[in-house]
Amino acid sequence: MTQTIKTLLFISLCLVQTGLSAAIPLQTDGTPLPSLAPMLENSMPAVVNISTSTNVKIQENPLMNDPVFRRFFNTPRNQRQQQKNSLGSGVIIDKDGGYILTNNHVIDKADKITVTLSDGRQLNAKLLGTDPEADVAVIQIPADNLTALKVADSSQLKVGDYVVAIGNPFGLGQTVTSGIVSALGRSGLGIEGYEDFIQTDASINPGNSGGALVNLRGEFVGMNTAILAPNGGNVGIGFAIPSNMAIRLMESLVQHGEVRRGLLGITTQDLTPELIKAFDLKSQHGAVISRVDAGSAAEKSGMEPGDIVLAINGQEIKNGSSQIRTQIGLLQVGDTANIDILRGEDRKTIQAVIGKPKRPEIAGKELHPTLQGASLTATPKDQVEGVLIEKIEPSSSAWNSGLRTGDIIVSANRYRIRNLDEFKQVVNPRQPLIINLQRGGEGFFVVLK
Repeated sequence: MTQTIKTLLFISLCLVQTGLSAAIPLQTDGTPLPSLAPMLENSMPAVVNISTSTNVKIQENPLMNDPVFRRFFNTPRNQRQQQKNSLGSGVIIDKDGGYILTNNHVIDKADKITVTLSDGRQLNAKLLGTDPEADVAVIQIPADNLTALKVADSSQLKVGDYVVAIGNPFGLGQTVTSGIVSALGRSGLGIEGYEDFIQTDASINPGNSGGALVNLRGEFVGMNTAILAPNGGNVGIGFAIPSNMAIRLMESLVQHGEVRRGLLGITTQDLTPELIKAFDLKSQHGAVISRVDAGSAAEKSGMEPGDIVLAINGQEIKNGSSQIRTQIGLLQVGDTANIDILRGEDRKTIQAVIGKPKRPEIAGKELHPTLQGASLTATPKDQVEGVLIEKIEPSSSAWNSGLRTGDIIVSANRYRIRNLDEFKQVVNPRQPLIINLQRGGEGFFVVLK
């Protein structure tokens, strides 16, 4: 590091400290050096360690599913289980409500969630809601003498801003790393369904997920979520969900227990050099509408194939279709989207009211009493055909039977099913229900009585 860079860093830290505590003189003889400690003393109590435990059924010989085989060999069927534990982090956002923001993958399918505060207290947490597509979840602990992080406007972040990551890497306990904002608006990475990441070189490792990314005022600007690790280790490329996006999703999860995403009804594609030339465009930003669904909000608002989407609610589209998907994905049914489009040489703003998704959804209790508390729908196009458990209420019959949000039912009563209609045909509410589930990379049978 050159002497010039050292001097600039020294001055910048001193300026930051002026807003945090008494000004520190630019001397080193007998005086304290610039430090982030005063800021961290206020911020670290708001970042918690999260541990989860999940009871996983041990996969047994498929012959054990056959009652004739078990009777012939006089072999009782004992379902064996093992406990799976995982660690992560979370951020207290509301000290009065006891609301903690974390990643969905930190608490996914957990049977028990334990929160450890910086003062050593261990508390059982209640799951309020999850959004797997954005990897956001909200849990709640008793609101007793908690510290919450102040939330900053992440839209004001700039590349080069100093940031600090706080979390629980590798289960070591609270750990702090520092860096800068390396990039903004990262999307199309395939990490989550909806991506608008802050990229940082502050070290983020396994266990940091769900922890806080804060600015030098100790304000929450992002939630640490993922790293790019081609060799299995940290290479200085970490990603955080911006605070504006995380808080918006959190509010919906607290209020409704889910994110009620709507549908605009357009298909877009990125602008290639050929399309830019064909449409005689002066800028490469935006995306072209290739399809407008009949009867959709987009059609009702007057959008047409060939329109170039330039901005949504004032935010310029710089990353093409993936950014449009994220922007629309943050809106809920009934929200108004102001969409700037280019049609020929005319730029205009179109208002569209976000409509309801077309995927049919049914309450599980309407099909079988053991499915009470589960909401069922068809699987998305990019997943195996079957019936998706869209959401599930904790402590419900379906939850107590071992079903979890994101499970896919691929067969019922030994019949292959591909949609809700086929599922309805093979379910008898007065008889036990045998279903074959896919959960992540695993598959197993569950008998519901």
